[in-house]
Amino acid sequence: MIPILEPLFQGAWAPYGETLQCVPQPPARAIPVAELLHNPSHLLEDALQRHARHLGVMGQGGVAGAGCDLRAAASAWSLDYLRALLTPVAAAASLLHHCFPVSAEHVAVTLDESGRPVCFHIPNEGTAMPGSSTAARYGALLWQHLDPLFVALSRHTRLARKILWGNAARHLETVFDQALLLAGPAPHVALDRDTLLQSPAWPDGRPNPLHAPRRQVIRMQNGSPLAVNLHRQCCLCYLLPGQDYCGACPLMPPRPGLKAAAPRAEVPGRG
Repeated sequence: MIPILEPLFQGAWAPYGETLQCVPQPPARAIPVAELLHNPSHLLEDALQRHARHLGVMGQGGVAGAGCDLRAAASAWSLDYLRALLTPVAAAASLLHHCFPVSAEHVAVTLDESGRPVCFHIPNEGTAMPGSSTAARYGALLWQHLDPLFVALSRHTRLARKILWGNAARHLETVFDQALLLAGPAPHVALDRDTLLQSPAWPDGRPNPLHAPRRQVIRMQNGSPLAVNLHRQCCLCYLLPGQDYCGACPLMPPRPGLKAAAPRAEVPGRG
């Protein structure tokens, strides 16, 4: 594990910090992210097809992964990609004000046999940026890595980019929830969360693709009402073989004991 991450990822959390590695040369199997996105040999399409076969997605003639609708498989693939990348990167950026070199041209990714992203490799340990703005610490991640990645995924599969940005927002929200549990009422972490997830515009004025309205429903659990915040976008994973809607899916059909909550004002620091 990168030494600066060790205090944040201990015990059961250690595997979440080990998905980012600092190496002068990435392993032989690793693929530079820029090459994955732009290489004419269709590396990304191959990874998505392999992952679709692994998930049992059937295409033309009943052949797994062949000529199939890859949208749900691509969304599932992106969730694995984002989990491995965002957890250590966002934890360092918000809790430590430390930035790793995460532009697409600086990062390589290792895929497992099913095409699933499992580990990222960076050439150096990055830079401490104490007191810097959210935009300064997250700009390269959003605009020089996630944006071109989502453009490429959408181009190959027709998966709407808003779904991919919703997947990213979902993972960032989880990181911020855990960071605030670890650090307590840390204003700098809450500010990052608000800027990235609550603000409709990026500080330079362009639309913030991570921002989207959320709905809340009331579910009865053990006879008591429970407020459930729905995800910003459906990830489409309910379309995968053997899967169903998750408990926070905004597309989940109405069920007994589930009703819309009264509209509420957004609370700073809450997703």
